[in-house]
Parts: sequence; structure tokens; C-alpha cells
Amino acid sequence: MTPATATTRPTATAAGHRDVLVAAVEKIGGRERPGQVAMADAVDDALATGRHLLIQAGTGTGKSLGYLAPTLVRLARSRERIVIATATLALQSQLADNDIPAALDAVQKVTGRRPKHAVLKGRTNYACLLRVRDGSETDQSTLISAADLASTITPKASPESALGAEVLALREWAEEEATSGGVADRDGAPSHTDRGWQQVSIPVRECLGAQRCPFGDECFVEKSREAARSADLVVTNHALLAINAMHGGTALPEHSAVIIDEAHELVARVTGAASAELTPAQIERVARRAMVHLDDDVALDLLESAETLRGALEGAPLERVENAASAFVEGCATVRDAARTAVSKMSGGDEKADGERRQAAAAVKEVFDVAERMAALHSTDVVWVSESERMGRAARVAPLSVAGLMRSAVFGEATIVLTSATLKLGGEFTPMAASVGLRAAERDDSTAEPESSVRDTDGPDTDEAAPVRWRALDVGSPFDYGRQGILYLTRSMPAPGRDGMPAEVLAEIAELVWAAGGRTLGLFSSRRAAEAAAVHVRKQLPQQTVLCQGDAQLSELTRRFVAEEQTSLFGTLSLWQGIDVPGATCSLVIIDRVPFPRPDEPLTLARQRAVAEAGGNGFMSVAATHAALLLAQGAGRLIRRTDDKGVVAVLDPRLATARYGSFLRASMPPMWQTSDRETVVQALRRLSGQA
Repeated sequence: MTPATATTRPTATAAGHRDVLVAAVEKIGGRERPGQVAMADAVDDALATGRHLLIQAGTGTGKSLGYLAPTLVRLARSRERIVIATATLALQSQLADNDIPAALDAVQKVTGRRPKHAVLKGRTNYACLLRVRDGSETDQSTLISAADLASTITPKASPESALGAEVLALREWAEEEATSGGVADRDGAPSHTDRGWQQVSIPVRECLGAQRCPFGDECFVEKSREAARSADLVVTNHALLAINAMHGGTALPEHSAVIIDEAHELVARVTGAASAELTPAQIERVARRAMVHLDDDVALDLLESAETLRGALEGAPLERVENAASAFVEGCATVRDAARTAVSKMSGGDEKADGERRQAAAAVKEVFDVAERMAALHSTDVVWVSESERMGRAARVAPLSVAGLMRSAVFGEATIVLTSATLKLGGEFTPMAASVGLRAAERDDSTAEPESSVRDTDGPDTDEAAPVRWRALDVGSPFDYGRQGILYLTRSMPAPGRDGMPAEVLAEIAELVWAAGGRTLGLFSSRRAAEAAAVHVRKQLPQQTVLCQGDAQLSELTRRFVAEEQTSLFGTLSLWQGIDVPGATCSLVIIDRVPFPRPDEPLTLARQRAVAEAGGNGFMSVAATHAALLLAQGAGRLIRRTDDKGVVAVLDPRLATARYGSFLRASMPPMWQTSDRETVVQALRRLSGQA
């Protein structure tokens, strides 16, 4: 499908959102882009008709204002609430702190009204006053301030001392937030580690609830939820959207529509929220915490169940568990039964006075729930055994698919707009649509005026048999990829294997980095590959600075890469998405191999088999689609503005020669393609001023 042009529905609403878009673009010093106007029109149509929308807006389109303008105009003229869900907390903050204020100024200028907005995050992103105050009276915080304690910490101080100062600073900050009426959002907290934050926040399952907690009237989470309930626009993240879907709509306030930004990450985020793990160490920690509230024999049974699971894990193969009579399932059942008894013994009692006991019981209940789910081996779940150097062996469970959940509990409850620079895979919207439960036969791209321009405020029909109408639109990109970028497809390199990176590939990387004068972002399939490439290039090109993920904090490495034009940065998956480096600093993107998921990864294998059993192509639907998404995101790191130029070099011959290569290439930005090394080398040398 070719990128669509702007629609021209001659309605008052269309005129309103276009006026707001013009005002917002002027405010940020930008310029109108046809794709942004087309996007705003399409979002306005979706909100008016209730027809779901998948809209691909290429990098540089300005998609945030493209959906904010029609959304805020609608909110300024109606009594609705609309949710925006982003992929990460960082994107959520960027939207709330920068894009939304500019759009609100424009809406107020055009309509005279200013809708209210609020940010809503998961419970663990807010400090818990019970944790902050519980036990603080008996520690050194009553004798010395956090600032004074921090001043005594030296480089040789123990980790416990540093942690103590950190926690005291967080407690003081939380108390200040309580006094000033703030919500103690982690983003505004003093510098801290994850371990420190865990001392002042609380897991969802351990929360007593505002009615039971002695500090419920001051609860920061309740304050944030109250702000969301009184707001017209609520900004949240994919994970909380998934939790809302899984728990009957209890995590978010009522809403008529959801705009899902960075929607290419949605399935992975929902899968993560619906997944769980269980380890012997986790069970032991929970059992020791609960021990003071249990009879000795019950506590001992819970502790011993951890050892039973440990033995089952050690004897189990590192693969999916499908045998209901296996020792693994018996081990999970033992944990389940012991946890059930412990939960039963710990229930009841004074709601206000037994806070710690209730929290411990909640932790045991979580162990019970996960063990019960694993022991059941439901056909809709994938249960497997994994192993890592840090955690050892663990039991894991994840949903086989999230399409049904998304169809019924997300698309079945409100009007949904999915937007991203990467929604078309293999040149089509179908793979992405199918992953969230939308069927090809239900697609309706007609632009005819609907019978009624007033959307049903009760939401779309939730009957599973009823069609879920959706539209897909590609508004293109302001970039001329064919003139700005080269896609270098190597045909002569050896195919990737398990024996490390071939010498030919290492030599090719060094030559390309030399031709580019550094200025390279290397995206590798593994930390081992990135490190091997970095070592080789440093040896061959000692005058070049090559940073490698693991050398320092990723944020520091990225900062240096952006600031030092001739520096190169090599890394793994965390660099494939999200990093934004416009200009000559990134003139070359190297991808060492097609990023297929691991062939022995149990969840991938299970999903491929399920597709094949349903008559489809499991490899193309799962592995190739996964690789296509990452290739599109990785290649998209190169061109970030209209004057960027450079090369994306994929050093895996399968992209050029394999049967599935055309599907993968169609998912990437439409750059000019070549397999001629000399052409690429000369182009890079010209860009770097060497030729």
C-alpha cells in the first residue's frame, strides 16, 4: 500500500484539529508536514466513528502532535476521557513534559479551553508511606540527616553504608512530598539504585490497600489515581495498559479511547506483563518472611518445598515442560500446596494492626498463584525451565498468545489507535494486526462518510462473534530514503554460525569503520559478538575510539557517542531501538546478522508450532516477523532528520539470498540497495571527507 494523502472531511471537528496542529507546530518552531496532517485527520476519524486505527508514521513525521491535536480538540468539546499509552516510562515523561504542554497551549489558543492531563504509572513507581515510615523510628535516621550521613560515606565505605544513606535520603524526600501534596513519583526522587528504591516502594501484591493501610489517607498511589480520574487525558504505559486488561479494567479510570504510541513494542510488553517466574531462592525468601506468622510445621513445609523445586529444576531439561507427570510439575504442585496452607493460616486478623503479616501473606499468595499456574500446564500457557549465570535455574511461564486478550479486553472495550514508525512488516499491516487480535477480513479502509459521525460512547461491541472494524494507513515519511541512505547487502560473507564471528566479517567491519572515519553504530546479536568486533577494530584502527556496551553505563556511552563525532559505539539489543543520534555522528549502522530469536527459545518454538498446527507458516509468522521488526528499528537509527546521509550495512548474506529475504527487506526503510563493497566504501569516504 502506498502512503495515503490527507483526507478532507469538511467538518467543524476537522477544521478545529487542523487549526490546533498549525498552532502547535508554530509553537515548537516546526513546519507542517503532509503526513502529520493525514495522521491527524485519520485519528480524528477514528475517535468520531469508533473504527480502530493502525497508522504507520515514519520517523520525522511528528506523530505525537499528529495524534494529540485531534485528541485534545475532542476532549475540549466533549465529556470524555482518553488514554495515551507509551512503551516506556521515559517516553511517558517526554510526552507529558514536552509534547502535551505545547499541544495544550495550542488547543487553548484555538478553542479557549484547556483539557486537564495526568500521568499514571504502576504502583512500584511511587513511594509507599508504610515502607517509608515502618521501622524508620528505630534506625539512625532519627539521629542524623540523610545529607550528613551521605557526607560521611567514602569510596571505601561498605555497600550497606551507601545504601543506608540512599534510603534515608529517599525517606526524607518522600516525607517532603507528603507535606507538599506531591505524589512521590520515582522520576523526581534523589539519585538512587534499584535496591534503594525497593526499600521505599512496595510490590503490587503486598499493598494493603488504602482502606487497610494506616497511611491510606495520604497514599501517593491513591493521589495519582485521583488525579487521573479527574483528568481528561491520562498518560500511562503499555505495562499498565496490559495490567488493566488482565484485571478487569481496575488499573485505569474509565475511558472512551486509547492512543498506543510505539505500538510495535506492544505485544512484547503485554507478554512481559502476563509472564511470571519462580525460583527456589524466591520461595525461601518468602518463607523466611512468613515464618514469624506461621506454625513451625507449616513454615517448614514451605521452606522444604523450595528444596523440592530446586531438585526438580536441576533434573529437568532446559526446554518447554509438557509432561503433566514430570518431576517438575510435581515440584510446582508441592510448592502450590505448601503456599496454599500458609496463606490459609495467615488470613484474618486485625486489618490495621497486622500490616506486615498481610504483606507477607500477599507474597506467599503470589508464590501460590504462580506455582498453581505452572502446575496446571494450561494449553494457553508456555511453561519452561531456564538457566542464567546470575540466577541459576528458574521456572518460567508466559502466555502462548496475547491476541485474544488484546481483542477482547482492549479492542473490545474502547476505540484504539496504534501508531509507530514500524507497523508494516514485509510491506503489510497484517502481521502486526494479527498479533493484537485483529483479523484481515475485518479491515475496512473506506473513506466514505459513516452513517453516523457520533461514536457509540459505550464502546465497540464486545461480542467475540461480532466483527472488530479497523483501518490501516501509512502516512509515509518526510525523508527521501532512496537519496539519503544506502542499504549494503553483503553476499560474499560466510553465513552466521555458533563458532563466533568469522574473520571475514571482522575484517569487513574494520574496513567500513575506517571508510566512515568512525561515526559508526554497531548493532550486534550478542554481547560476545559486540566485544569481539570492538577488540578487532581497536587493534586494526588504533586511532579510532570504539566504545562497547559494558565498558560503562549505557547512558554514559550514548552521551559520548553523541558528543564525539568520530567515536563509534558497539552494542546489543538495547541500542536497536530508542537511541536517537541525528547528524554525522552516525553515518554508518552495522548489523552483524539477521536478528532472529534463539532457535531453542521455548516461547518462540511454542508459538511457531501453534501457528503451524493452525495451518500457517510458523517460521514466517513468529521468527521472521520478530527479525523484521528489529531490522526495521535498527536500520531506522541511521536517518533521523532530512539532511542525514549514510549507510546501513547488514553483514549477513541471508538478507540478500534467502527466500525470506524479500520479506525482511520490505520491512526496512526504502534505501537504495547495493552489494558492491567498493561503492559503499567510496560513499562513506566522501561522507567523512576522506575522498
